Amino acid sequence: MYAISLGDDGAELRPLEPWQAEEFLAHIDRGREFIGQHNGLPDIVTDLASSRAFLQAYADKTAADAGRIWGIWTDGKLVGAVIFRRMDVGQRTAEAGCWLEPSGVGQGLVTRAVRVIIDWAVEERGIHRVEWWVSSANEPSIAVARRLGMTKDGVLRESYLYRGKRHDEEIWSVLAPDWRAARQTS
Repeated sequence: MYAISLGDDGAELRPLEPWQAEEFLAHIDRGREFIGQHNGLPDIVTDLASSRAFLQAYADKTAADAGRIWGIWTDGKLVGAVIFRRMDVGQRTAEAGCWLEPSGVGQGLVTRAVRVIIDWAVEERGIHRVEWWVSSANEPSIAVARRLGMTKDGVLRESYLYRGKRHDEEIWSVLAPDWRAARQTS
C-alpha cells in the first residue's frame, strides 16, 4: 500500500479499504461524539459490520470512479479521513469532505490532506470544480475551505435535517484554473 507524506511531522495519507474495518471502527469510536457534532458518520458506523460496509461502499465508488476515501495517520494511528463523497468525471466535478478525531485537531492535517486530493483530482483526473459542503455551524471546516482558497458560493437555508434539527449548509468551491494559479504563487 502506498502512503503520501503530509509533512515533516510523520503524518501520512493512505487509502482506506474494507480490510481495515476494525481500525476504522476504533477510530470512529475514539471520536464518536466529536465527529458527530456535524457529521452523520458515527450514526452509520456503529459496529464492525457497518464499518466494513461503509469502507466497502467507498471501495465500490473507487472501482466505479465515483468517489474515494483516504485515511490520515499520525504516528501509525488512524486519526481522520478525507473523501471525495462523489466524483463525476464526465461533468468534471467532485465533492470533498473530511473528519478528524480529537487527537488530530489543530495540526493542519485536513488542510494538508485535502490539498493532496484536490491536486490529484485536478491534475490526474481532470476535475474542474471541487465543492466543499459544510454546516454553517462548523467553523473549523469553514476555516479549511478558506485556507484552501475556496469561494463561498452560497447558503442553502435549513436544507439539512440532522439529528432532528434543520441546519443551514454552505457550499464552497474551487475551480481548476484558480487552484493552479494559487498553487503557483504559494
